[in-house]
Amino acid sequence: MESQVRGGTRWKRFAVVMVPSVAATACIGVALAQGALAASFSVSGQSFKVTADRLDGTGFEQYGAIDSGYTLDGQKTAHPVAVSAFKSAKIKNMCQSVVTPNIPVFGSVSLTLKAGADAPVEASNLYIDLDDLSADATFNNIDIGVAAKDAGKGPGMKGGSEQSNPYGFAQQADSATLTNVKQTAWATTAGTFKLSGLHMSVSTGTHECY
Repeated sequence: MESQVRGGTRWKRFAVVMVPSVAATACIGVALAQGALAASFSVSGQSFKVTADRLDGTGFEQYGAIDSGYTLDGQKTAHPVAVSAFKSAKIKNMCQSVVTPNIPVFGSVSLTLKAGADAPVEASNLYIDLDDLSADATFNNIDIGVAAKDAGKGPGMKGGSEQSNPYGFAQQADSATLTNVKQTAWATTAGTFKLSGLHMSVSTGTHECY
């Protein structure tokens, strides 16, 4: 499922949250070495940052991929990512931000979304393509080093136009709890979202969640 807006802000990614990575860098490296190149859906030329106080998720899976897209000046680009997925997730005190630079007259413009301060954000069949994560994490019944096609605890590989190697490195867990989460991501999709206490703001200058 892709966002509704092309060539600009991908609005759906502001309505989702972070997903954890057990060993994102190692996962990407192994996947690339095995030829597990790439989700073929497009992403914009901007990454976005996310923080959260706590994530409680069930049905976790992760595998390596490449996201293809374009830079802000229209050049083709690719981003190695760890595709992380949950069957369901609840997130406490979420913040997401993206900064668009070099806008005429205004310079940099920041879009910030906050939700889940009182009741948690809820998501189902959640996928996020990230390249950096820090958190304190606890995984329950984790399997590391399974083939992506055999990871059955989560919602499964995205399918559709995705071309990640089904025989490449993957990991999975029954459930996970992450606290003090900070991450950078390039794209995200989900089946459903429920954002309690949603507040979105647009401001000039650089104002990020971290």
